Amino acid sequence: METTSLPKKPHAVCIPLPFQSHINAMLKLAKLLYFRGFHVTFVNTEFNHQKVLNTRGPDSLNGLPDFRFETIPDGLPPCDINANQEIMPLCMAVKNNLLEPFRKLINKLNGESANSGTSRVTCIVADAILAFPLDVAEELGIPGVVLWTMSAAFLMMNLHCQHLIENGVIPLKDRSNLSKDFRNTSVDLIPGVRDIRLRDLPTYFVTEDNPSEHFAVSQLQTVSKASAIIIHTFDALESEVLEAMKYHPVYAVGPLQLLLQEINNQYLNSVGFNFWKEDEECLNWLDSKQPNLVLYINFGSLVALSPEKLIEFAWGVANSKHPFLWIVRPNLIIGEGAIMPPEFIKETADRGMISGWCPQEQVLCHSSIGGFLTHSGWNSTMDTICGGVPIISWPFFADQQANCRYSCAHWGIGIEMDHDFKRDEVEGLVRELMEGEKAKELKKKATQWKESAKESVKPGGSSYKNLDRIVDVLVQKTVH
Repeated sequence: METTSLPKKPHAVCIPLPFQSHINAMLKLAKLLYFRGFHVTFVNTEFNHQKVLNTRGPDSLNGLPDFRFETIPDGLPPCDINANQEIMPLCMAVKNNLLEPFRKLINKLNGESANSGTSRVTCIVADAILAFPLDVAEELGIPGVVLWTMSAAFLMMNLHCQHLIENGVIPLKDRSNLSKDFRNTSVDLIPGVRDIRLRDLPTYFVTEDNPSEHFAVSQLQTVSKASAIIIHTFDALESEVLEAMKYHPVYAVGPLQLLLQEINNQYLNSVGFNFWKEDEECLNWLDSKQPNLVLYINFGSLVALSPEKLIEFAWGVANSKHPFLWIVRPNLIIGEGAIMPPEFIKETADRGMISGWCPQEQVLCHSSIGGFLTHSGWNSTMDTICGGVPIISWPFFADQQANCRYSCAHWGIGIEMDHDFKRDEVEGLVRELMEGEKAKELKKKATQWKESAKESVKPGGSSYKNLDRIVDVLVQKTVH
């Protein structure tokens, strides 16, 4: 009797840009593909892999059959494993050093496939700001799909950088004249992106002499090679921009965390890749607080505050008299020995909790959280939408200004705070966010977007269907 072997699983190699927020988003997508029947190899730099092992232990990267982690060197000089690598040197290393190690890894995986029982690499899923994985996919004749981990609007801005240059919007001829009125100049040349100002464009559009040569913009020039572009958003949230992008093979698949919640697999949930150990004690502390009473404060994984800014934030929050949970990661403050003022700690001892890192998605879904003081990174923006929590937005760089504008002017879930704030402004905005009629309207809008996000990930929802389409793209063109 003739026997037939079962077909091998498709094998997806997932490689993120080596920054915390990009890794988090790619890992979520990788888990979704794993649940859809893929063998997954997740590729990190050696530095980031070791950083997580040191912080969280090996168990955080083990436990799933057919889901493995591999590493490639970034080519940078060794540095303190407890520190963040500098942004621009790491970006240049990504651009110049990773192609050959990545190609060798793919060859190794394909060479092992005959003995391991797994299939050869059948598709590559890369961060959209990584150009080289698409070259490797093209060499192998397999689908190369990219994940854009930020908003559709911010992608559209980057794709139209040259258009803005040709129309004389950027680069700025006189950066000494950055008055508030000038920064509020309307920009209406980007399809699908409306009601934005000069200040809402990518920061490097405004600060650099040659914005088209910026790392992100230059890397995106090869995105047209991609079999598909996945954007971590959902159709209802950015409908105008997504409609303007329909001539690209674009699929809005988000929020990724809600798609994962629909699966609710404890083994998938156990796999994590956070650089800092999450303090879950803060969840017990939140359990002791009344609904919608606590202000959550977190500026993400890269923003660094001066000691002076820290003090103004601290006293503004203290003077508001609201309970707060503040995430102060080890490298949040610029300079040695910068700590919270002892007087602040004493003043807020009965209503504040300071933690080094936390499970943010769980925190923002906790009933006691009433507001979020944030830098408006895209992961944090999606987290707050999933939690139905309104925000005070203090954007710092890159896409954060654009996210702030959309949150405050388009979606109605936030209040923008000026970059050069003082403690009185912080106090006033916290009160505005947490109290009174304005707070009710912000909460209402935030709740509506939360429900819209939930609808998108249910069977038949836009993101659910788009994930199905991505799976089809990844398997239908495979030549192995």
